[in-house]
Amino acid sequence: MSKNQPAVTSNTSNTISAPANPAWQASQYVKFEDERTRPVRDLVAAIPEFPGRAVARVVDIGCGPGNSTEVLAERYAQAEVHGLDSSQDMVDAARKRLPQFHFDVADIADIGTWNDGPFDVILANAVLQWLPDHETLYPRLIECLAPGGSLAVQTPDNLDEPAHRLMREVAADPRWAGKLKGAERTARHGASFYFPMLRALCSRVDIWRTTYYHPLAGGAPAVVEWFKGSALRPFLARLDDASRHAFLDRYTEEVAKAYPALADGTVLLPFPRLFVVATR
Repeated sequence: MSKNQPAVTSNTSNTISAPANPAWQASQYVKFEDERTRPVRDLVAAIPEFPGRAVARVVDIGCGPGNSTEVLAERYAQAEVHGLDSSQDMVDAARKRLPQFHFDVADIADIGTWNDGPFDVILANAVLQWLPDHETLYPRLIECLAPGGSLAVQTPDNLDEPAHRLMREVAADPRWAGKLKGAERTARHGASFYFPMLRALCSRVDIWRTTYYHPLAGGAPAVVEWFKGSALRPFLARLDDASRHAFLDRYTEEVAKAYPALADGTVLLPFPRLFVVATR
């Protein structure tokens, strides 16, 4: 039930700037594409073989710019592949990257609007943490599977890491605390929450946690660039341009203390992630 192994990856440096539009941006997200794609490769590799016939229909919910869909399609080369994301920018990037597949803008929480299943595989890579009510959401997704089909989920498990703790602490600064109260609204649970819930509904449940160690060239600004593509978005979206710059400057200062650079300027960013593969 656990597969705890460190994984090391690398990337190039980036400079800090406050985004003009802190909504989901494919260009920001793919600055660390190799690092963000490695977990989904590990996740898709763990999906069990479908019994009795070839996989026919797979869907990537929260597909982003298509990097996760690409991994899914490589595993199931003969399947009908569909991708969904709430961001038009992400869907546009996915369509450009993988024009042979079908992508739609959709609210993945509103399952009735996109569920034309049953599906043999539902992939949800680094997306379900943005949605509430997992005790209802996960069973509803299981219902969308064909018998023997699998729900494959990866969620960041890093709310206690310094990078997230510092977001909350900087957000408490009186200069912007009123605007940022409640900005970090994500749903995170541990294996002890998901395993009994899914075991009651599925024939097989596999859960593990892996910490990836990402060497980021460029020091603290590289760490901030990473989170500007994901966890910092809700904070930055509530601030005007001037406040955004001030927030990022303060956050970068604190990150530099929490993640000291090595002699060559590299910062090692630990990133824990939780994986779930539930087979109906």
